[in-house]
Amino acid sequence: MTIRHVAVSVLALGMALAVPPAQAQLFGPSDEEKARESAQDSGIQTLQGASQQQDARLRELEDRVRGLTDALSRSTGANEELSHQLQLQNDKIDKMEKDFAYRLCTLSAQQLGAADSMNCAAAGTASAGQQAYNPPPGAPRPGDSLPPIGGGPGNGPAVYGRPPGVLGTLPAGSGVTASAVPQGPAPQFQPPPQPQGGGGTAQYDQAMNLMGRAQYSEASAAFRAYADANPDDTDLAPQAIYWVGNISFIRQDYAPAARAFAEVIKKYPKSPRAPDAMLKLAQSFMSMGQKSEGCTTLGLIKTKYPSAPPQTLASAASLRKTACGK
Repeated sequence: MTIRHVAVSVLALGMALAVPPAQAQLFGPSDEEKARESAQDSGIQTLQGASQQQDARLRELEDRVRGLTDALSRSTGANEELSHQLQLQNDKIDKMEKDFAYRLCTLSAQQLGAADSMNCAAAGTASAGQQAYNPPPGAPRPGDSLPPIGGGPGNGPAVYGRPPGVLGTLPAGSGVTASAVPQGPAPQFQPPPQPQGGGGTAQYDQAMNLMGRAQYSEASAAFRAYADANPDDTDLAPQAIYWVGNISFIRQDYAPAARAFAEVIKKYPKSPRAPDAMLKLAQSFMSMGQKSEGCTTLGLIKTKYPSAPPQTLASAASLRKTACGK
């Protein structure tokens, strides 16, 4: 009986001890569970905050991408506009180069008297090719035979040249010192074959034909050969020497050009070509950087040749005013 009471008491005690947990489940979570749930809530809030930050950064990156896209679009438009402007400038420069080439060609043709044989239109624009050179009234046209010296009104009788002297010196009273003219031997040319039965005049005509075909080296050699072989021909010898100098001038070989023009003035001071040779001599000085000699020569043209062609005097005055300020 006593053992039974003890067992019942133990059982009752055990049941009493087991009741509180059941009762605790009925009245709410335990502190441990609360702590675990609190930690979970805190982690969720942390993740939500991080997600919001990521969203904000994504929006910022999207805004920056849109800004870069807009800037790239604007840059592309500006680049296309610059490319268009550059193309326009290139077209303009190309047109100016062609126009300059045409003008240079026509100027060379006018000075060489070969305007009909030089295809200057091919060097420039189509519109430039339509411009024709009209010489002043009374002036010889390209391709025409040159008038004989002393054969026209007001030219006076033909005058023979002076005896040969040192090339590069000028006659007394010309106002140009010999030291101003580039010194050196005259170019030695091999004359082309003399046509049979034509005489000296045929040789000069052959030189003109060579120049008309733009064969300038051969023409210069032929002109020099004629002038050396016919120093007493006051009609054509100064013309031949002038063309030798003019061909060198066109080729920008200014020292030989200056020597040839000085030779015309020295040997044939009364030739109708002498004023033009003196103008060309001044231009050669200018081109070689000898401004003082060039300005002096320009100032003497009107004094030495008051009856020179008006175009020559006007060109000399204009160049003197522009280059020398006088």
